[in-house]
Amino acid sequence: MKALVYERNVPRVAAARLASMVASGRGAHVGPLRLLDVDTPDLPADDWYHLRPTLSGICGSDLATVDGRSSRYFEDVVSFPFVPGHEVVGILTDGGVDSSGNRLAPGTRAVIEPVLGCRPRHVQPPCPSCASGSTERCGHLTDGLLAPGLQTGFCADTGGGWSTAGLVAHASQLHAVPDSLDDEAAVVVEPTACAVHAALAASVPSGATVVVLGAGTLGLATVAALTHLVRPATPHTVLVGAKHRVQQQLAERFGADVVVPPNQLARTVRRATGSLALGGRLTDGADVVFDCVGSADSLTTSLGLARPGGTIVLVGMPGRVAVDLAVLWHRELRLVGAYAYGTEPGWAPPGANGAAHDVPSEEQAPSPRTFDLALSLVSAADLGTLVSAAYPLERYEEALAHAGSAGRRGAVKIVFDLRTRKGTPS
Repeated sequence: MKALVYERNVPRVAAARLASMVASGRGAHVGPLRLLDVDTPDLPADDWYHLRPTLSGICGSDLATVDGRSSRYFEDVVSFPFVPGHEVVGILTDGGVDSSGNRLAPGTRAVIEPVLGCRPRHVQPPCPSCASGSTERCGHLTDGLLAPGLQTGFCADTGGGWSTAGLVAHASQLHAVPDSLDDEAAVVVEPTACAVHAALAASVPSGATVVVLGAGTLGLATVAALTHLVRPATPHTVLVGAKHRVQQQLAERFGADVVVPPNQLARTVRRATGSLALGGRLTDGADVVFDCVGSADSLTTSLGLARPGGTIVLVGMPGRVAVDLAVLWHRELRLVGAYAYGTEPGWAPPGANGAAHDVPSEEQAPSPRTFDLALSLVSAADLGTLVSAAYPLERYEEALAHAGSAGRRGAVKIVFDLRTRKGTPS
């Protein structure tokens, strides 16, 4: 069976970084990613199950890795060689058990919640974060049963989604896919969960002016999460900076109030908030800014768009960025990281009047899991339409080049189709 394998090779990483200066995704030509024959990973314990991927997405963190541009922060929480791919829908070949303890029959389709926290690692007692449901903050990413790895797709022991050989997943990671969702919808559940977590982490106030900077998969899913999960309880205005026409159209479709090219965003926010321009910032500005890009330029822009006392949420993974943070200090901004998902304490579906239900403390409902909210959102907002093209593994260089230039080429999400071996992108 075939898999794309990423090996530790410093000279090839350096070559990939140079190649990516020409275009994102070009690092695949010269970097340490290779298509190899591999075996299916062994099950680490009896509460782990084999999953055969059907579709697996290419995300920004994958591109950063392939291009040799990911932060050195991650070096201690990955293990080599690993098979990338953490946005995965697949088939449980022998069945399994899901995150709620339900038995799943052989052939059940499932998505994985890729964070490798205390439960998958059999760490006892769990760390305080995992015990509270915030598995994205796990402090034991190098302990327990497994080799180091912050997620499936960055761990030598689990395999990953860029593989026809399959991967292994712990019961706590598995979520059955309802029949109403096709594979194209299911494969975007993981990035949608990231967006849901970010939208809820921001504590958007009612009447707020909200900016979403960047309109790739994460940005568009964030717009959908703000529209469907936040706006019913806390009405707000969403302004989106989207570079490409297809992104602009989708942002409007998913609920944005105003969509403009990034170079017009500052003027749009200034007019919406009655601000004045003061150098590279506004005298007032947006209440919340979601940075869904993660570059030095996007963070600088976000700092300039937020009002004094406002909130900036980092949704896109920042790499090695150098940014002047004087404005963060002077304007007392709140900079929030939104890495992954777990549970969402305090969130409840809105009542008939639009406000969130009040639940008496003695009857407090359990916090919903982010992935469950994401599964519902993907269906409600039809986020499966974000999938633009699918490639077989053998054409991985083309696939990664397409993903690196997706917006310019009128695409959003590029995936590997593990059901086919030949053919053209669908």
